[in-house]
Amino acid sequence: MVAKKKKITKDMTFMELMDLDPEAGNKLGERGLFCGGCPMAQFETIENGAAAHGVDVDELLKELNNGK
Repeated sequence: MVAKKKKITKDMTFMELMDLDPEAGNKLGERGLFCGGCPMAQFETIENGAAAHGVDVDELLKELNNGK
């Protein structure tokens, strides 16, 4: 049986995202979000970071959750 991967949500912090999916850093970097290495990663949500960098959070979540 294959374990179901936890869904990535906009209220997760970048630290939670990186703990859940270490490869997500590459996808974030492609969009100009280098939040995985930022000291604020443990506090800032994906939604807040996306908004601060002009990234559509819904599109980002779709990409992160679908692995594309």
